[in-house]
Amino acid sequence: VKNHGIPESTISAALDAMKAYFSLPEDVKLELDLKKTPNFKGYNAVLSSNNDPANAGDMHEGFEFGWEPIDKARVEERLHDGAMAGGNVWPPDPPGFREAMLPYYHAAFALGKKLFPLFALALDLPANFFDDKTKNAAAIMRALHYPPQTGTVDDRVIGIGAHTDFECFTILWQEPEIQALQVLNADKKWIDAPPIPGTLVINLGDQFARWTNDVFRSTVHRAVNRSGVRRYSIPLFFGTDYEVLLEPIESCVSSERPRHYEVVTAGEYVKERLKKAYGH
Repeated sequence: VKNHGIPESTISAALDAMKAYFSLPEDVKLELDLKKTPNFKGYNAVLSSNNDPANAGDMHEGFEFGWEPIDKARVEERLHDGAMAGGNVWPPDPPGFREAMLPYYHAAFALGKKLFPLFALALDLPANFFDDKTKNAAAIMRALHYPPQTGTVDDRVIGIGAHTDFECFTILWQEPEIQALQVLNADKKWIDAPPIPGTLVINLGDQFARWTNDVFRSTVHRAVNRSGVRRYSIPLFFGTDYEVLLEPIESCVSSERPRHYEVVTAGEYVKERLKKAYGH
């Protein structure tokens, strides 16, 4: 998508903060290890996650956080966050990390809310179909750093192994001019998804696949950073309210397309996928 309305200055500030944060010593970053929190917020180290069993570990580090007001003094009511309840944790260094990351989060969040009516219309549903299911939309952002790698793509350790995202869709900012993202096409071949200046990538995820009974299918993708330089990216995983049941939309079920999935809540599904990725 282009003309997304997110100021370049907001993206640049977030990128500068990420570069400063990920340059900190490993032991400092591990003080906020997300494996110590019940809701998967905080820092994950290089090789601490593994999204693809065929991979020996994901060659990236990240910092995860969710929704909160930018103004600390302002309290906005959120009904509940179900399976992923709990606030964010923020590093004391670098100064201003929270203040740089949250404006981008809120800008990307606003974009995500604008996209839901488009998906509804594409399914021949009313434009407001998802409104009551996204009042407290679960949107998790990850600031990601991929160290440079050498060698062949066939190595068993790559930036992030082949996987699908857990939520409805992902809004991905990629660092310009550094090729890493690849998607699996209908012929089961990996193709590059190069960063295009001024645009964001939208990946369909598992919640939409379950909701639409695979009318919308999850995008299988991976990241392979063979650029020889560090790479940064910022995905926002945009999902439904955690208590919403992921049961197929009636128009997406027929005798030719029987139900493909058991019904679970969005929060239960995301939490189980995160447990598998992080091993707890």
